[in-house]
Amino acid sequence: MRLRMPMRTLDCDSRTLFSRNQPERKRISPRGQRQKEPRVWCVCALFSVLSLIAPAQTSATGPAVLDRVVAVVNNQPILWSDIANEIRFSVLDPERVNGTLSPQHALQQLISRTLIQQQIRQEDESAALPNDEEVAARELEVRKELPECVRLNCTTEAGWKAFQEKNGITAEQIDNYLRLRLELLRFIEIRFRQGIRISPEETEAYYRDKLLPQYPKGSQPPPLTAVSARIQEILLEDQVNVIFGNWLDNLRKQGDVEVLDASLETAAPPPLGSRDVE
Repeated sequence: MRLRMPMRTLDCDSRTLFSRNQPERKRISPRGQRQKEPRVWCVCALFSVLSLIAPAQTSATGPAVLDRVVAVVNNQPILWSDIANEIRFSVLDPERVNGTLSPQHALQQLISRTLIQQQIRQEDESAALPNDEEVAARELEVRKELPECVRLNCTTEAGWKAFQEKNGITAEQIDNYLRLRLELLRFIEIRFRQGIRISPEETEAYYRDKLLPQYPKGSQPPPLTAVSARIQEILLEDQVNVIFGNWLDNLRKQGDVEVLDASLETAAPPPLGSRDVE
């Protein structure tokens, strides 16, 4: 699977974001059961966003609306602007070629990443921090891999600047986006990759049962010795994804996740793997 951002303060003083006079909200309990109950929320905390707040929406009949909370994950808010940014920055994903990320899917990705970030803060946060060289190397890969960047020749500074202007993102925002995803990926590798061993039998079985059938008859497939390292990497990633997916499912069940906008709810969260993080 390919998972910092400026911090911003939500100032609510002594007021509550949600009062008992408002309509009841759907709540997802730690056991996954939906309940209807009024909640009193005052979320006065620092929270992470990828970029500036979404542009104000003006109305002839009312004041401008800057932003709104659409979900809460263990008392940490997710804003509509976070969803807008998630969709906007999906252009940096080399594997996203099937259209625009939907708001529902974007919210599920944000919920998963918020849960992971909360776990990072509970453990050794500094161990997962990428350095500037790693971020620069990842940016170079993105500039080479993105289909749109191939057309714009993003390996040149002029092409890279044209890509940023076309998609309305800045170099600083891209740096924050890539730094966050490298941090999450590093955490996953440290937490789940260590201790997993791929046996020679597993490597040979993958080569025999999955790789060789992909070559047409009469062609010369590469020898096992030439591709064994790549096969082991694939098998290792598959095992990490299974362990990571189970761990993330448990986080969702044990945590307190509330979706406050019914239009953003889905029947089930999509599976999130290490590639989604990256």
